[in-house]
Amino acid sequence: MPENPGMSRRKLIGLGAATIASAALPDAILGLSKAAAAATGPSEGIGYFARFGVTEKMLKDGLSAALSRGADYADLFFQHRVSNGLGLEDGEVNRASTSVELGVGVRAIKGDQTGYAYTEELTPEALLLAAKTAAAIADGPATPAPKGLKVGGALPARYPVKTRWEDVRPQQKLPLLSGLNEKVLAADRRIRKVNVSFGDEAGAILIADSNGRIVEDLQPMTRLYLSCVAEQDGKKETNGYNVAGRADIGFYSPEKLDRMVKEAVSRTLVLFDAVQPPAGEMPVVLGAGASGILLHEAIGHGMEADFNRKGISIFSDRIGKPVANKFVSIVDEGTLPAARGAINVDDEGNAVGKTMLVENGILTTYLHDSISAKHYKVAPTGNGRRESYRNAPIPRMRATYMLPGPHKKDEIIASVKKGIYCTNFTNGQVQIGAGDFTFYVKNGFLIEDGKLTTPIKDVNIIGNGPKVLEKIDMVADDLVVDEGGWTCGKDGQSVPVSQGIPTVRVASITVGGRGKKA
Repeated sequence: MPENPGMSRRKLIGLGAATIASAALPDAILGLSKAAAAATGPSEGIGYFARFGVTEKMLKDGLSAALSRGADYADLFFQHRVSNGLGLEDGEVNRASTSVELGVGVRAIKGDQTGYAYTEELTPEALLLAAKTAAAIADGPATPAPKGLKVGGALPARYPVKTRWEDVRPQQKLPLLSGLNEKVLAADRRIRKVNVSFGDEAGAILIADSNGRIVEDLQPMTRLYLSCVAEQDGKKETNGYNVAGRADIGFYSPEKLDRMVKEAVSRTLVLFDAVQPPAGEMPVVLGAGASGILLHEAIGHGMEADFNRKGISIFSDRIGKPVANKFVSIVDEGTLPAARGAINVDDEGNAVGKTMLVENGILTTYLHDSISAKHYKVAPTGNGRRESYRNAPIPRMRATYMLPGPHKKDEIIASVKKGIYCTNFTNGQVQIGAGDFTFYVKNGFLIEDGKLTTPIKDVNIIGNGPKVLEKIDMVADDLVVDEGGWTCGKDGQSVPVSQGIPTVRVASITVGGRGKKA
């Protein structure tokens, strides 16, 4: 499911040691060599990866080896990624990290079967060994390799960068952390503790395939997580807020930082007045933005084509059939500028666009990678994604959201006599095939006689995604794509995603509060 923590789990080292270790690594590995570096953004041919000795001959030989036993298709996926993290707690920067990934994965496909191997050595010998390993999925005469490789056209620039993360020193990042710490502590006398986690990432990929295509893209990423602990009358509460995107350090405008402080503090302090709502079946209004987690988990995964091709998803026989009210439309796209889920090209080298999954209540298509697209005899939707060169691509979401509807937020709330309004979700569990889910609501309000009243907490909502989709009976015109650092897990792989939703009303969901039944 999508997680929205702060800093990802990694080995923590001292700030001084991290800075020294980063400086000691070769420039070519860290991507710091200005003379060799390509401009951040899409590039043509072998630009970025030339610094690692990657040549067109190396690509051709690798593809030839991957096709040597009769595979229908083969591709090479090169990746370089440098990730940095900083953390502040109790007013001091007390953790830092740097990690470097470099390698190539080789995929060979025969029918519905995939052979995959990878190596962390970017040498002709290591690439050939990995390619021959992947080729073993087939057992027949060699398939001809492409005689030449051709750049597949200019890519869009959905995440332009003025200052590369490779050129940003820790000393430039530290004021972000200390500034947030000071502002949160000054916001309310009840604040006792502040935690800030910062991360940045400079990534690059190169894809070459047996169709003769070659594409290279540079992919920045950053995230900033803020949480605080407040105390009132001996009682403590904690909450937070975070932002993320494919952007450079200019992403952190004063307005954005002020919003983080306001949201983290207000979401925490409101919990002192929160109660546990009554349990039972009742109308639930999902607030715009972060409530998109329910759309992503309970519905979105069920529309990924591999689950449908295997007959796992409840939507596997629903193409062309109604799955929701006529004013419900759901989109998955990779084209939102600077969004965490944005990509210029997917991890198979396919073009990325805007995929209409549900249009006016009708299920129109699934999210496809090349394998599922071939099975369904349709074009790939640009949803072939992978965590790294160590993984084969599979159908994954990018930025998934519901389009605005015909209603107003106030109209929706006024329509509920007794129910709850959910604004912020945390942990959840989903059975992807059937779509059964349970989610924990961190922030929300009771709705009584058409008005938001008492804050609520310690709430679970329980239901079935496809049935909830059918029960959405009002959709507002206030779509918000959440700006948080969501990470989606599937089949052991994690990828960055975005999600969003307008304010919507679900006619009935089971609410698992601890109070008396409604």
